Amino acid sequence: MATLRYYTWALAVTVAGLLLGAWIGWSAEGTLSGALSVLFICAVLSVLEISLSFDNAIVNAKILKDMDAVWRRRFLTWGILIAVFGMRIVFPLAIVAVAASLDPWSALQLAIRQPHEYARILTEAHVGIAAFGGTFLFMVGLSYFFDAEKRVHWIGALEKRLSRVAVVQGAEVAVVLVTLVLFSRALPAQEGPVFLEAGVWGLLTFLAVGALGDIMDATQEQMDVVHKAGAASFLYLEVLDASFSFDGVIGAFALSNNLFVIAIGLGIGAMYVRSMTVMLVDRGTLGHYRFLEHGAFYAILVLALIMYLQTLAHIPEVLTGLIGATLIGLSLWSSLVWRRRNPDSDES
Repeated sequence: MATLRYYTWALAVTVAGLLLGAWIGWSAEGTLSGALSVLFICAVLSVLEISLSFDNAIVNAKILKDMDAVWRRRFLTWGILIAVFGMRIVFPLAIVAVAASLDPWSALQLAIRQPHEYARILTEAHVGIAAFGGTFLFMVGLSYFFDAEKRVHWIGALEKRLSRVAVVQGAEVAVVLVTLVLFSRALPAQEGPVFLEAGVWGLLTFLAVGALGDIMDATQEQMDVVHKAGAASFLYLEVLDASFSFDGVIGAFALSNNLFVIAIGLGIGAMYVRSMTVMLVDRGTLGHYRFLEHGAFYAILVLALIMYLQTLAHIPEVLTGLIGATLIGLSLWSSLVWRRRNPDSDES
């Protein structure tokens, strides 16, 4: 029961979302099988979102643990509205509107009346989306390992070397830029520049979010410290969530072309990820499992590279989720082994 209380709202959203999905199916087909079909798609999409975003929950918890209770609540309320309405509805519509030179209302009408055309336009924009989101996640992952002050290592032979390299300022940026150039050259001539430009914007977004936090740190005398830290972290978390959601939004079109069905399914999953994040923070899970966040950041690096690779070939979302879950599972197992061997240690 103690665990269940974290998922009260997620369960309520699940029931409401599945009922709404069934109603959409009934309205479209007028049959019970149509209603059940859409309900099943919503359920599958929610599971897909959870499997792809478990590492997101762990990374979110790492950031959220330093935020006060007010900003945690805002993350669950404002954040979920931004995640569901903004990233699963407004953002895809904005992509289609820009790509097809449409106004927002026309893009919405296209999504409702011509879902196949809407899906085609959004899918064709996948190269830029993958480059932007993949680059942001790549920087998130590399910044964790390229840290000269990092002392806890899971895969010591690799992580110790990365920590030593981190004394070279901007090393992770160089790695990302080289990777962007290599992938852009592997793409067809018309897609390479799009990939490179979108990737650079993803890099600049990561640096801008970090710079905003530094600016807030520098002006703490003019701002409440808790509010300052909470606002900067909240912004970072939302951009991070957006980067994670890009792949899921595009991949969801393999199951449905309906904008609202996709939003319902992914929104249910996003609610569970939010609830899981708060539970991890409240229970201090990261402190109890020494290498858990290492597994999450390795999973982020893998996801970033998969987003890059998907511009060259299709990679099933199930495989992406399986790799991430495996890495996190291995890090959890390593943490348990370490705790058994060091029962008296207070170090996380």
